[in-house]
Amino acid sequence: MSVGLPWQAKPLDRIGRAFAVPRKAIKIKPKVEWLSILAGDGKVDESLDPKLDADRSIYLYRLMLMARRLDERCIILQRQGRIGTYGPCRGQEAAHCASTIVMDREDWVVPTYREPGSFYHRGWPLETVLQFWGGFEEGCRPPEGVHDTPIAVPIATQALHAMGLAWAMKLRGDRHAVLCYCGDGSTSEGDFHEALNFAGVYRLPVVFFVQNNQWAISLPRAKQTASETIAQKALAYGFDGLQLDGNDPLAVYVGTTEAVERAKSGGGPTLIEAVTYRMSVHTTADDPTKYRSKEEVETWEKLDPIPRYQKYLLGRGILDPKRIEEIEADVLAELAAAVVRYEENQNADPLDCFKYLYAEPSAELEQQRKEFQTALEREGMIEKQEPRMAQQRS
Repeated sequence: MSVGLPWQAKPLDRIGRAFAVPRKAIKIKPKVEWLSILAGDGKVDESLDPKLDADRSIYLYRLMLMARRLDERCIILQRQGRIGTYGPCRGQEAAHCASTIVMDREDWVVPTYREPGSFYHRGWPLETVLQFWGGFEEGCRPPEGVHDTPIAVPIATQALHAMGLAWAMKLRGDRHAVLCYCGDGSTSEGDFHEALNFAGVYRLPVVFFVQNNQWAISLPRAKQTASETIAQKALAYGFDGLQLDGNDPLAVYVGTTEAVERAKSGGGPTLIEAVTYRMSVHTTADDPTKYRSKEEVETWEKLDPIPRYQKYLLGRGILDPKRIEEIEADVLAELAAAVVRYEENQNADPLDCFKYLYAEPSAELEQQRKEFQTALEREGMIEKQEPRMAQQRS
């Protein structure tokens, strides 16, 4: 007598009944839902409204505003040559801000580079974020005690890191969860699908949060995948998918809360697709007018998450015009102070860029270093020195 393995039971059962039921739809347990709570005009579905208390509501509003104002300041700094290439988040504030505040301190957050509100909420000093965009290695390092991974620029590589963290949690019996941010472009990468597959098989406590901003640089969503939704990709890996209005902070908060609670209770992973829009450039090295229309941008601007949430809070009596002005002034003052701190601590040696790539530099790299040093000395940017890399490494 042969004994079927556990994971073979369902297909073997269907094969055994093949002549009795030659063709039928296969029922799949995982599901995909859509969630929206706050309409573009500020009206809310009362039955779904989480009704956050006043302090938490104002905190979320301020967090989104901080992300927006930091975004605007970074673009100015980049145009002035005071930081390097910058990747804006304008339009995506609700998606990452309302999801990150769901996570506890002991949970882990795995970011990309387009979540400044998450960094701020999790305890990254604003000047550290500026350091990252200024090209300083220190800007990629999470503060001590913060359960975040370093900023990930390569597409989808962080999904595997998130899966690994969740696997470790399950092995250790930790009752925590991992929140992993990705973009719609990441869903075309093998790393993304490998992470989801492993997470599904072992029912890991991880939430994959895809910020679908409609454009992977210049590639539109329609050419990224033939799937009607990104959320439905979860079905192939045996867990639920949720598509929600990514410009609706209430929907993001509720959807992420449910997914995180499911993860912590042993219910396994969730794939969330936050439908949002990148209202600015992909990075400051990009010109989106080459591939998208002004009309498209203007349509999405009407769904801007910050004024949308502001209308809601005004309607609930949590905000008033005076309080809005106070929050704005407070955010701008904090941001201005951070810029000063960032620019007061730029003591890096330009030659440091040659120090950390290889333990033993190649002859070609040593020659490039010498040429760069000579150019810096000629321009008076550094004092004349002997090019001795071994001493610098020590």
